[in-house]
Amino acid sequence: MTQASGTVRPGGRTARTREAVRAATRELLAESTDGTIEIAEVAARSGVHLATIYRRWRTADGLIIDAVVDELDSRSPLPATGDLRADLQTWVTNLLTDLARPGHLAFFRALLRAGDEGQDALRFAEPRIRQIQATLDAAGATVLTWMDIFELVLSPAYVRALLSMPMDSATDAVRLVDNVLAIRSARERRAAE
Repeated sequence: MTQASGTVRPGGRTARTREAVRAATRELLAESTDGTIEIAEVAARSGVHLATIYRRWRTADGLIIDAVVDELDSRSPLPATGDLRADLQTWVTNLLTDLARPGHLAFFRALLRAGDEGQDALRFAEPRIRQIQATLDAAGATVLTWMDIFELVLSPAYVRALLSMPMDSATDAVRLVDNVLAIRSARERRAAE
């Protein structure tokens, strides 16, 4: 059977190329002193042609964003059990723990640079956005969106980390989740009036 043109082949050449590029990006990022990488270095280390990398990722920041989102998806997936408090507590605790690790802010800095350059940074973050929304949907939290989680959890967590005042995963995760649930309750009460 012939595969339709443009379809994704899990485990095929496209997947191997993507993983080689992501692995090279993560390695170079770990070696970088300023959280930046060069596409030519990624091409050399991954063995993937420069044109292929430019076509798929466009910029070095696109590479960083894609590699880190992929790593987050595998290391810290968002649960979607229907219990919003438990799901958010697990995820936010992992997030705050990750933000305290060296090198993790490269992702955020790459997002900032991509936004400054007018690039579509959300294109690479889209899988994570869908996960956040799936967690909310599983819990029936129709009054909340992924943007609420961005504003109530991600923004304060990343800003504090950037200011070298990272949040404590043991105490601040509970507080951030409580804030999300308080907003949900307030909105649901307002909608019922």
